[in-house]
Amino acid sequence: MKNDLERDTKFTHMGRPPAGLGTPVSHSVTRASTLLFEKAEDLYRSDVRGYGRHGAAVHDALAELFTELEQGVGTLLYSSGLAALTGPVLSIVKPGDHILLTDSTYGPTRHFCLTFLARLGVETTFYDPRIGSGISDLIQDNTSLILLESPGSLTFEIQDIPAIAKAARAKGVTTLIDNTWSAGISLSPLPMGVDISIHAATKYFGGHSDIMYGAAIFADEAHFKRAQMTAKQLGNASSPDDAYQILRGFRTVLPRFRQQEATSLALAEWLMTRDEIQQVLHPAVSDHPDHALWQRDFTGGGCIFSVVLKPTSEADVLRFINNLNLFGIGYSYGGFESLAIHCDPQLRRSCAATLAGPLVRFACGLEAMVDLKNDIEQSLVSIY
Repeated sequence: MKNDLERDTKFTHMGRPPAGLGTPVSHSVTRASTLLFEKAEDLYRSDVRGYGRHGAAVHDALAELFTELEQGVGTLLYSSGLAALTGPVLSIVKPGDHILLTDSTYGPTRHFCLTFLARLGVETTFYDPRIGSGISDLIQDNTSLILLESPGSLTFEIQDIPAIAKAARAKGVTTLIDNTWSAGISLSPLPMGVDISIHAATKYFGGHSDIMYGAAIFADEAHFKRAQMTAKQLGNASSPDDAYQILRGFRTVLPRFRQQEATSLALAEWLMTRDEIQQVLHPAVSDHPDHALWQRDFTGGGCIFSVVLKPTSEADVLRFINNLNLFGIGYSYGGFESLAIHCDPQLRRSCAATLAGPLVRFACGLEAMVDLKNDIEQSLVSIY
C-alpha cells in the first residue's frame, strides 16, 4: 500500500485478501482451536501458528490496520480495552517497581494499579495531569512506567505528552498512553515519543455497542516482543468473530468519527451559552484551560465531553439524566447511540481541583445534532 494515500483510502483497502476469482472482499472467519500439520516435524516451527489461540488471518489484517493507524512497529490484540492496558503493563513491571499514573485516569485503570499491582508489590503514585516536564521530579530509581491519558477520563485535562515522554526517556522509563478518546485519528502519540498506545476498540472501532475488544500498538520491537511473550504466557486470545467485527468497523470509523466529533463540539459550544451550565469540559472549546496544548498536539476532537452543572441536588441531577429521551444511560462511547451518565459517584481524584458543581458526561452518537440539543434543553428546563 502506498504511503502517500489518505487514511480513508488506506483503511478501505488495507488488510484485505488478494483479489482472485470470486475472492470475498473481506477475510473469512476461521474458527479453530486445533491446527493440523501434514508433517510431524512442522509442529515445532516458530514461523507458523501452532494453535488457534495464536490467531488467524483476520487477526493479522486487523493488527496491520492498527499498526498503520498509530505508525507503530506492531500490534497485539486483546479481548477488551482494559486487557489491552493491563497486558502490556504486566510485561513491564516487576515486584518492587514504582509507576506514575495520571490522576485523571480511567477508573478501572486506577483500580487495577491500586489492587492487582499493589498485591504484586508495585507502588503507584498519582500525578497531576498538567505536570508536564515537572514529572521528572517524581521519577524514582525504581520507576519503570508512566501511564498517560489525554484528555483525562471524565474531567478532560490535556497532558503535555512530548514533555512527559522526553522526561521519561531521559531516565529510561517506559511510557504508555490510553489513546481511546482520539481513536488514534486526532492524536498520534508514538511519533511524540510515547512507547505504547492502547485502545478500547470496543468503542469507535466496534461502533455499534455490541462487541468488546482492545489493541496495543508499540513504537519499538523490544517492547512489542516482550508484551507478545507476556500475552502468550498469560493465555491471551481473542475470538476471530470479534476480530472480524472490529475489522469491519475499521472500514467506516473515519466518517463516523468525524460526524460524532462535529456533533460533540457543536453541543459543547451551545452548552457554553446556557445559564444552567457552570463549565464545559471539552478541550476543543476556546475557554478550556488546555485549549492551546490541544491545538498543538491534536488534529481534531472526539465524541465525548463533560459539563459541570450549576450547583443543584443529586436528585435533580438524576432527574436531568432520567428526563433525557435520546441519550441512553450507560457507560462507553463511540457507538451509534448517544449516552449520558452522572459522574460524581465514580469521580476519584487525589490531586485534581474540586469541581464547582455536579459532573455529567455526554457521548455523542449518530443522531442529528439539533435533536440532541433539543433533548438536553428540555431536560435542563425541567430541573432549573
